[in-house]
Amino acid sequence: MFQVDAGRGVAAALATFLLCACPGALLAQEQPPPTDPLDLPPLDPSAPLDPLPDLGVDWPDMEQDVQDAIPDAPQGAIADSAAERLPVVRIEGLDSDTEAALRAQFDSLSTLAQNRKDPVNAAQIDRRAREDADLLAELLRARGFYDALVRTRVEGTAAGGEVIVTLEAEPGPLYRFAEVSLPGIEGAGEDMAALREAFGIAADEPVDAARVTTGEAALRVELGKRGYAFAEVGEMDIAIDHETRTAALTLPVNPNGTRRFGCIRVEGRPLFGPAHIQTIARWKPGAPYEASLVEDLRRALIATGLVSSVAIRPVAGEGKNVDLAVSLERAPMRTVAGQAGYGTGEGIRIEASWQHRNLLPPEGAVTFRGVAGTQEQLIGVVLRRNNFLRRDQVLTAQFAVSHIDRAAYDARTSILSGAIERQTNLIWQKKWTWSAGAELVATDERDVDIASGTTRRRTFFIGALPASLSYDGSNDLLDPTIGYRLAFRLSPEASLQSGTFGYARTQIDASAYQPFTPTVTLAGRVRLGTIAGADRDRIAPSRRFYAGGGGSVRGYGFQRLGPRDPVFDDPIGGRSLTEFAVEARIRWRNWGVVPFLDGGNISTSPLPKFDNLRFGAGIGLRYHTRFGPIRVDLGTPLNPRSGDSRVAVYVSLGQAF
Repeated sequence: MFQVDAGRGVAAALATFLLCACPGALLAQEQPPPTDPLDLPPLDPSAPLDPLPDLGVDWPDMEQDVQDAIPDAPQGAIADSAAERLPVVRIEGLDSDTEAALRAQFDSLSTLAQNRKDPVNAAQIDRRAREDADLLAELLRARGFYDALVRTRVEGTAAGGEVIVTLEAEPGPLYRFAEVSLPGIEGAGEDMAALREAFGIAADEPVDAARVTTGEAALRVELGKRGYAFAEVGEMDIAIDHETRTAALTLPVNPNGTRRFGCIRVEGRPLFGPAHIQTIARWKPGAPYEASLVEDLRRALIATGLVSSVAIRPVAGEGKNVDLAVSLERAPMRTVAGQAGYGTGEGIRIEASWQHRNLLPPEGAVTFRGVAGTQEQLIGVVLRRNNFLRRDQVLTAQFAVSHIDRAAYDARTSILSGAIERQTNLIWQKKWTWSAGAELVATDERDVDIASGTTRRRTFFIGALPASLSYDGSNDLLDPTIGYRLAFRLSPEASLQSGTFGYARTQIDASAYQPFTPTVTLAGRVRLGTIAGADRDRIAPSRRFYAGGGGSVRGYGFQRLGPRDPVFDDPIGGRSLTEFAVEARIRWRNWGVVPFLDGGNISTSPLPKFDNLRFGAGIGLRYHTRFGPIRVDLGTPLNPRSGDSRVAVYVSLGQAF
């Protein structure tokens, strides 16, 4: 019997009846008679496609989805695009000390924080919030809150559609160590107490993973510092008791006895012999072993520039000695370098060099250099042997032929010199440095004879014994911001020109650096010089004092300060020097601005004078790089004389002082 469902309608019921009772008849009605393909009209490729059938599913409303995911947000808080919302993460339920201790680490690892400016929708916000909840719980457990629970809550605000993610933390009780055991540490004898103190973890302290890791590292360092070269630190075990909310820490330690330094062994292809490496080391055989000194040796070997990597491993030596097996990987030995600069009064100066850093081993670097400029040309060779006889002691020798054509003089010079010095470097900036050397100079120079008002050429043969002593109390070699520096230079000289006579050149430099804010440093310097024992006219023009230029009194041309000849108005130099400078170094990230005021003068008297000073002022631009600031200074003279330029420009590397 057939029944009609009133809810479906008569038509639907009738169709069902026909389908069930007479399926063949229905199919016969629905299927058209076969058609000959030749009778069909041709296809039109430009005709529009028939509409797709309706799937019966509505397209999602993204705004409504976000509103559903953030029910507390008012309608005005939902922006037109989910990508416009920047989630803000808040943490609730922690005391201020715990949150402060965790916040920096949490922010650096937070998924929401790392992707804060990326496009985001409701599902992504929810997923990232859960990841951050897991992160916060893990950080709390690492601090001893092993029962920590963290829930998430997402809300919206009316101001700009901002999304707020709140992490509700329940840290639970803080677990503490009930026992801290270092089995085997008794073998250290008198050092046991110091080793325990270095580890720094004791009973009743929080189970803090970061502190435990730091303590283990400090224990290893202290073992090396106290001479335990072959100390063994085993695997750490921490057992957690959730019933008592305590933990037991066990860290096996086997000191294996103290050791002393033995000999140095070189493995692989030798670059230095053991004797030279021992010269660089800061210990002598038989001294107590210290791991920090081994690391210092590794850094010093890298600093030679001759090795790309160093491997040093302790090996058992005779008795209680520990030998060091050193393996060196060679770095490229040759370097081609160049530099260029410009200064008002100095013109353009370009220098190029080729260096082989180990042509005369060990560490015997040979450099061929040349200078081409508008006022200077030079060709020379320099030998430099680092770590000569002792660490950081340098032996230098050079021969150069040069031509310098300046307004003050024209000099064609040959020089042979040598020196031994103790120098500072970027890795180990030393407080005290010194140098002592000898020079032989043959120079043919043109200057002006003041008495006759004519130019003249004279040949000088000069022997000198220059020496220097410097103290560096600043915090940085290339860009100091605090501290001070002092330098004293003395050069007794004998000159052969129309007879033999002697004189002494002395110069004192002092500079100081004082920060006012993290980005502003006030810097100042003073330079005084004197030549005693001979009249100015007898001294070779190239050996006199001059002032003016980028490294002297800015605003004036190079060597333009001081007395001038009455005929050509060219500088003639003097026997004493007075200079000072003060500048404010204002830095913003990699850029800096430096207003400055300089002053100074040259005098014919043997003692520096402080009257008739010439002043220059200006502003500089700095771009700070890893190898020092690039400097561009623009200065103007405040009390110029006739012939002085109104503007002077200086370009170079490094601060002015």
